[in-house]
Amino acid sequence: MSIEVVDFGSFGLGKAEPSAIEMARLSTEIVRAFSDLGFVYLKNTGIEDQKVFDVIDICKKFFILPSDIKHRYARSVDSEILNHGWVAAEMESLNPTQPGDLKEAFNVSTLSSLAKWPSINEFRECIESFFKACEQLSVRILKVIALGLGLEIDFFINKHKKMDSNQNLTTLRLLYYPSIHKYSVKGHQVRCGEHSDYGTFTLLFQDKSGGLEVMHKSGQYVAAPHFPNAVLLNIGDLLQRWTSDRLISTVHRVLLPQSDDKMCGSRQSLAFFVHPDNDVIVTCYDGSQKYPPTNSLQYLKEHFRSTYKL
Repeated sequence: MSIEVVDFGSFGLGKAEPSAIEMARLSTEIVRAFSDLGFVYLKNTGIEDQKVFDVIDICKKFFILPSDIKHRYARSVDSEILNHGWVAAEMESLNPTQPGDLKEAFNVSTLSSLAKWPSINEFRECIESFFKACEQLSVRILKVIALGLGLEIDFFINKHKKMDSNQNLTTLRLLYYPSIHKYSVKGHQVRCGEHSDYGTFTLLFQDKSGGLEVMHKSGQYVAAPHFPNAVLLNIGDLLQRWTSDRLISTVHRVLLPQSDDKMCGSRQSLAFFVHPDNDVIVTCYDGSQKYPPTNSLQYLKEHFRSTYKL
């Protein structure tokens, strides 16, 4: 049981759209992998490890700041930018039955001038550049998935036109799992509780620490470590509903390292959560009505209420 690796080099960033034969091959491979596990590694996407590690390095400059400084940039439910800003450790419970997750995050949900950014040299420029690269890659992936499902190539693109604006909650999460003494960990507390992602799909870039696990349909968890120069791509709940369960949104988690060490080292990752535009109504593409129509924005807000125990 392992996660399939698909070479995306023919349609990576900077490449022209490949031939119809190559697009068919690519879409078939990716949709098959999603139908089995809901996760796939894409290599040669045009976003290389060095770019990822540069972003991770500048993110850490923020996360190691004192909490009172980070709090100036805290995510607020009252903000006109719904999902932008810092989230402190233990504020989220991705599995609401467990104590708060042992991670921090800085969410970037818009590139508009309304957003507040830390006063760290080149922080905003670096993060915005990475956001745009992820957005461009996501558009290509949306095309490939549509083709793999036998739909028009722009079926999903037309419902994700407003990424990086206030009309779409696609979010880049800069994630930091700080070092922690094991004696301070509460019962059943983990770094990231068991959950499936909420939206269309997610691009995940990890450091080399490992720790992510994905639930196979057998019920066993499969390790999903860092894979050189690759992004880990997984289906979200809305795309599972859209495709009447043809594509699967898979539960995953990040546990604390299993060792006798009393101290766990830090870990970082970057997750780009792709969501439909806020006004999109998600309906089963095959007309089956297996799931009732749902508004993209309201669906996400309901999950936020659970995650943050509002």
